[in-house]
Amino acid sequence: MRTDLSATLFLSDPGEYDGGELVVGASSGTHRVKLPAGDMVLYPATTIHKVEAITRGERLASFFWIQSMVRDEGERTLLFNLDVAIQKLNQDHPGHPSSVELVGVYHNLLRKWAEL
Repeated sequence: MRTDLSATLFLSDPGEYDGGELVVGASSGTHRVKLPAGDMVLYPATTIHKVEAITRGERLASFFWIQSMVRDEGERTLLFNLDVAIQKLNQDHPGHPSSVELVGVYHNLLRKWAEL
């Protein structure tokens, strides 16, 4: 099985324990993640990561891997960046006609690159 993405689902609230941050390395630097119960973080499965020591309480989390419909990491990155740009356009200019066109481009690329 191919594993493209890693996911960590936080099951404990941050106030229930000290330490225990998920530390994820990325090209933009190291990110420390400690989210509320029910929140989840996704990151490339090839990313080097670790969990800091827990110094008080108990940290409960679930982690798993996801196989994307799009095999190529570069294509997934382009889709992600396009989606972020569309969301920003919708936030800055709600109802802008270009948003509909860009969503069409996103879906056409997804159909082109997806392995079904």
